[in-house]
Amino acid sequence: MKEQVFNPYLPPEVCVPDGEPHVFGGRLYVFGSHDALGGNRFCTENYKFYSAPVEDLTDWSVSGVSYDKTLDPEVSETGKYPDLYAPDVVQGNDGKYYLYYAPSGGSANGFSHAFTGHIHVAVADAPDGPYRYHGCVCNPDGTPFQRGLTFDPSVINDGGTIRMYYGWGFLFPRACKKGLLFHLQSAIMDRVGSHMFDLSDRQRREGYLGAYTVTLADDMLTVTSEPAKILPGQKESFGSQWEGHAFFEASSIRKIGDTYYFVYSSEAQHELCYATSRYPDRGFTYGGVIISNGDIGLNGRKPRDRLAATGNNHGGIVCVKGQWYVFYHRHTHLTQYSRQGCAEKIQIRHDGSIPQVEMTSCGLNGGPLIAEGAYNAAICCNLTNGRMPHTGGLRRKGTVPYVSHDETGPCIADITSGTLIGYKYFAFTGKTVLTLAAKASGEFEVWADDGLLGRLEFSSREKWEKRQLPIFVRGTKALYLKYSGKAGAMLRSFSFGW
Repeated sequence: MKEQVFNPYLPPEVCVPDGEPHVFGGRLYVFGSHDALGGNRFCTENYKFYSAPVEDLTDWSVSGVSYDKTLDPEVSETGKYPDLYAPDVVQGNDGKYYLYYAPSGGSANGFSHAFTGHIHVAVADAPDGPYRYHGCVCNPDGTPFQRGLTFDPSVINDGGTIRMYYGWGFLFPRACKKGLLFHLQSAIMDRVGSHMFDLSDRQRREGYLGAYTVTLADDMLTVTSEPAKILPGQKESFGSQWEGHAFFEASSIRKIGDTYYFVYSSEAQHELCYATSRYPDRGFTYGGVIISNGDIGLNGRKPRDRLAATGNNHGGIVCVKGQWYVFYHRHTHLTQYSRQGCAEKIQIRHDGSIPQVEMTSCGLNGGPLIAEGAYNAAICCNLTNGRMPHTGGLRRKGTVPYVSHDETGPCIADITSGTLIGYKYFAFTGKTVLTLAAKASGEFEVWADDGLLGRLEFSSREKWEKRQLPIFVRGTKALYLKYSGKAGAMLRSFSFGW
């Protein structure tokens, strides 16, 4: 069987979210942060930048640590910022590669008084490093640049002009969108913001919520323009084109032809949206949603009907051999802090619009997966009991199914009666035998699209068992497993073949 690639596209033990995809020298690189498997806060690990040849997106590799965070003096000397949040990389006019990132403080819930620091820069001779510390983005007088909120940087070399995009936005309860509640909530959030971001007086006067852009000098550090606000945060979005999809975080900039595409995570958090303009620093209009990590909004799907536990999202778009893709991440281990990178094909229409796409299991594969051989259960793109939460880390174990791992490797845990597990898509060619490996006291119905193929009974939640079902299916279909039985079931793998 030929090599294939799934979602997530990296090894199952690797948690690289916030992926910014770029092609350099015939290879597709993904520059993301690095969560710990089963971790307790965001982005605790050193950067490792994976890549694949553009000719073969199944062949992902990494050369080791791309940037050791202890090379940053604010990590090694002060200890104030132990974690490195979402990065981006750009090639400078000198041919070197520059890594932009915002170091962050850590705490048990992922936030602290040092939520984000200034934007820092590292430099290397190759896209995947090793990078060495270069400095802090600064004002012309050498002081650290602190206008807006210096968070989630994205950088583009726009025909020799280096442009940096960044920002963050608070989330307001919908009930607080106007009136007295709005003013009270604004005052509370301003106080919280002062605590989280150590705001300067200038930031308070000018405002600090939303997406901004500045230009940088050829030293890749010095800001050479006034910040231009390109998108509002939620607080300023009510009654505008942005309401419901206002900027929250995850800046990502691309230039396609003569149009700038700004991809971002909206106030809904689970979705990546885009805005477009003919100008790099003004005139952006809302385009739509590219992807949701719960398929919310696709074909009118409501948040209560999400097809997976949702949480924050961050990614970008890239063209590889004429095909555009969106990179994003999903949430695993019933937490916000073990996110895995995924990717899907997208279409940029003649009018410049990008229709929303669904989550799949085949992502970068170039087509459906082959209904032959063994697959890990954790490549599911749909995992729902009909009432999946947003930000799964807020739920206790035993209440919702989730992607996990045990001593045998990745698996799906806490499967309860009524759970639907979906895999999109497989190319079926006729007769085969489906084998499931599970710990369960109940049965799995096996469906191909909306056609019931049969049922498999399991008798033990204490040991792994295998059950087989002869099936006959032709064509490209989604494979669904519907469970009924005692709670706490686990699914490890499935396979096709005699």
